[in-house]
Amino acid sequence: MKIGIMQPYLFPYIGYFQLIKSVDIFVIYDDVNFIKQGWITRNRILLNGSEFLFKIIVKGASSFKKINEIEVVNSNHKLISTIQQAYIKAPYFEEVYPLLTDVLLHKETNLGRFLRNTLNATLEYLGISVSVIVSSEIEKDPMLKGDDKVIMICKLLNGSGYINAIGGQSLYSKEKFTENGLTLNFIKSKPIVYSQFKNQFIPWLSIIDVMMFNSPDEINNMLNQYDLI
Repeated sequence: MKIGIMQPYLFPYIGYFQLIKSVDIFVIYDDVNFIKQGWITRNRILLNGSEFLFKIIVKGASSFKKINEIEVVNSNHKLISTIQQAYIKAPYFEEVYPLLTDVLLHKETNLGRFLRNTLNATLEYLGISVSVIVSSEIEKDPMLKGDDKVIMICKLLNGSGYINAIGGQSLYSKEKFTENGLTLNFIKSKPIVYSQFKNQFIPWLSIIDVMMFNSPDEINNMLNQYDLI
């Protein structure tokens, strides 16, 4: 039983979904501190041939608060219009746009649940079947931090191994996981290239960009383009 644990991000890049597809249970890490300059409430799309940073509006955002303690301000109509302007001529706009409007205009105000909704809707569209749970619903020692907390979550879920993004190599030790009866692996994405209108390709944009230019079947093929190290 492989476990993946990541903070919830706003329509994250395709590597995030590679990780999800590689595990049996994916845990949304919603009871850790909010990071203001991270990808929790913002991401990048293609607009007029260049990358464009978009975000949702939240209030009470603070690095002293947990992600699930922050409130979303439901005012995403301008963002919806920007996405429409950016991708109305994209080949899969008609299929993807309703999904985006449904989740971005959802009345949910809790940031953790809002992001969970966006993730679940995206996974459903892509046809990815994986158990998704949130860490705040797992009864665990609240005093644990870092890799000790991750190891405890894996054990509570009867996991045999933990898979993390490649950036986690500086955070986690394979030896420590082995000592706790767990394997530890990292996802290393291979280069992924697809047509973005007639523009020079810009990699690693939000999954929104990937979905606008590729079918779910094509995207699922891309999701297998990684090495597990």
